[in-house]
Amino acid sequence: MGFFDRLSRLLRANLNDLVSKAEDPAKILDQSVADMQSDLVKLRQAVATAIASQKRIQNQAEQAESQSRTWYERAELALKKGEEDLAREALSRRKTYQDTATALNNQLNGQAGQVDTLKRSLTALEGKIAEAKTKKDMLKARAQAAQAQEQLQSAVGNLGTNSSMAAFEQMEEKVQALEARSQAAAELAGADLESQFAALQGGSDVDDELAALRNRLEGGAAAEPLLPVSAEPPKLEPVQAAQVDAELEELKRSIDKL
Repeated sequence: MGFFDRLSRLLRANLNDLVSKAEDPAKILDQSVADMQSDLVKLRQAVATAIASQKRIQNQAEQAESQSRTWYERAELALKKGEEDLAREALSRRKTYQDTATALNNQLNGQAGQVDTLKRSLTALEGKIAEAKTKKDMLKARAQAAQAQEQLQSAVGNLGTNSSMAAFEQMEEKVQALEARSQAAAELAGADLESQFAALQGGSDVDDELAALRNRLEGGAAAEPLLPVSAEPPKLEPVQAAQVDAELEELKRSIDKL
């Protein structure tokens, strides 16, 4: 295969591909109907021309027949008048017109067949154009729906690789990370606050216990008698119920004040 053959085939292939991609179904349908309308106009003109020619041939044939009859009548008149030579000349003229009328009638029959063919073609083309007009809008709507569906599928397929969608997803992840950090900070702040209050409460209890222990030790050291080891232990007085109740009430009041 020669270089120029390969180059020519490559150019034709690229051109065909460009033409195929550039074809718009809606525009092609409109142009096709317009072309058919143009063909219909040309065919109507051809039919009109054929009919006009048919009428002209028919008129010529009728005129030839009329002249043939006229010269026949003249031949009769000349023969009646004894003008045999004149009658022969009239018959010769009649023969000429008669032959012309016969030829024109034969041509008229052929022309009539062509006119009938053209009329049938015209009727068929008119039917096809009417059908094409009916289908055109439907086909255009179907083509637009198919193109919209194709664009939608392409958009859905490109969502994963689209830079805008990737940036959107990245910002969504960033917002989620910020929310997680905010929640963690809030939990840590709450935990620190709880620990501070717990420390305060724990420290107060320890201080209270420490003060109570100090008071008990100091009080016990001051009241402890220096008695011999062999001395008998002091007798314990029985605790009165009223005294216990009074201390209990005092403890309740102190707790309520806290």
